[in-house]
Amino acid sequence: MDMDDDAEGTSRRIQVRFVTKLKPPLKVPATAIAIPANLTRFGLSSVVNSLLEATDNPDYKPEPFDFLIDGELVRMSLEEFLVVKGISVEKILEIEYTKAVAPRKEEDPSLHDDWVCAVDGSSPRFFLTGCYDGLGRVWKNAGLCTHILEGHSDAITSITIINPEGGETSTLATTSKDRTVRLWKFNPEEAIDHPVKIRAFKILRGHKASVQSVAVQTSGEMVCSGSWDCTINLWQTHFDTDGDLSIKKRKVGGQVEESQLEGEAVSTLVGHTQNVSAVAWPLRDTIYSASWDHSVRKWDVETGKDLSDIFCGKALNCLDIGGEGSALIAAGGSDPVLRIWDPRKPGTSAPVFQFSSHTSWISACKWHDNSWFHLLSASYDGKVMLWDLRTAWPLSVIESHSDKVLCADWWKGDSVISGGADSKLCISSEIPIQ
Repeated sequence: MDMDDDAEGTSRRIQVRFVTKLKPPLKVPATAIAIPANLTRFGLSSVVNSLLEATDNPDYKPEPFDFLIDGELVRMSLEEFLVVKGISVEKILEIEYTKAVAPRKEEDPSLHDDWVCAVDGSSPRFFLTGCYDGLGRVWKNAGLCTHILEGHSDAITSITIINPEGGETSTLATTSKDRTVRLWKFNPEEAIDHPVKIRAFKILRGHKASVQSVAVQTSGEMVCSGSWDCTINLWQTHFDTDGDLSIKKRKVGGQVEESQLEGEAVSTLVGHTQNVSAVAWPLRDTIYSASWDHSVRKWDVETGKDLSDIFCGKALNCLDIGGEGSALIAAGGSDPVLRIWDPRKPGTSAPVFQFSSHTSWISACKWHDNSWFHLLSASYDGKVMLWDLRTAWPLSVIESHSDKVLCADWWKGDSVISGGADSKLCISSEIPIQ
C-alpha cells in the first residue's frame, strides 16, 4: 500500500459497517457499504450524516461524530490507521460511531473584578468561583450570581462544595492566601433577585503560609487543605461548642454581629518539602496530594503515614483521581504534559498516559464523573482541552479565554466551566459524554 499515492488513496475503497450505541434517530442501517480509504473522521462523519438523512427523518440535524475501531479513536485517515494498527481489510470493517465530544454552545462569560483562580461544578444546582479579589461567588447560571462569600483578606485559591447533593442548606469550603480555610452555609433554593453577601460560619486557622487547595472527605465530615507551608491539615466540618474551638464576635456600627467559630486542625500530614498545590480525598481513609517538590503522595488518614510516592521531575499544580475504578491519578504542572498513572500497576513512577498538546504549564485537570475515559485539562496557554484515553490527541480544544486559564471543572455532566487571568468565568455547554 503506497500511502503517498493520492490517486490510489482516492480510488481505493473498503467495505465497512457502521455500528453505534446511540438510540434512533441516530442509528444507521446495519448493511455494509464501500467508502474511500482516505477518509478522515470528518469524511466519515459526512458519510454517517448522509446515511442518517436518507432515513427520511424530517427533524434530523447533522451531528459531528467520532469513530472507534477496536476500541481506539480514529485520529488519522482510515487507511493510515489500518496500516499503523496492522488491521486487515479482507473482511468487512466494523466502525463504531459516537457523538463528538465538543461543546455545541458557548455561554456569555461571567465577568469578575480580578483573576478567577478557583471553580467547582460538583452540584448541578449551582457552581462556585473563587477570585483574586478575595470573594467567592455562587452562580445559578452564566451571569446569574446569587451569593457572595465575603471575609477573606486575600485571594481565594480553592473552593469546594462539601455536600454536593445538599438539602435546603449547602455547605462550602474555601482556602486563601490569607492562610485560612473558611466554611460557609447558604440556601441555594432561596428566591433572590440580587446577590446576597454571606459570612463564613467557621474560620479554620493553623497554616503558616498561603493555603492553596482543599478537598472533602467522602462523608463530608472533614476537609483537608494543602499549603505553602508544605503541610496538609485535616479539619472537622461539624463542631460541638467544646474542644479546640473559640467563638469570635465583631462589632459593626456599634452592634455585635453574629458569632464566627474558629477551629484548629485535627491532624497534620508532614512529608512534602515544597508547596502542596493540590489535594484529593477520593476514599474515606486515603488522601492524595501533589506538590512543587515533584511528587504525588498517598496518605493514610488514620495513621498520617505517607504510603507511596510518585516522582515525575516537574513541579505539580493540579491533581485528580478518577477513570477506571476511580483509581487513575491525573496531574499536571510546570511543563505542557498531562500525566496519568495507574497505582495498581507495578513500577507506577512511569505514567500510563502522557498528553502533550498544550504549549505551556498545566493549571487544572479533572476527570468526568460518569466516564472511565474522559478528562479535561486547563493551561497557561489559554486553552481547555478535552481528552479521551483512547487517543493521544485532544477531542476538543476550547479557546474561550484571552489569557491564562487558571481553573476548570465539569458541570452538570455536559458543560465545562473555566476561569482565567482575563477575569472571566466561561461556560462551554452541550458536550455529549457517553
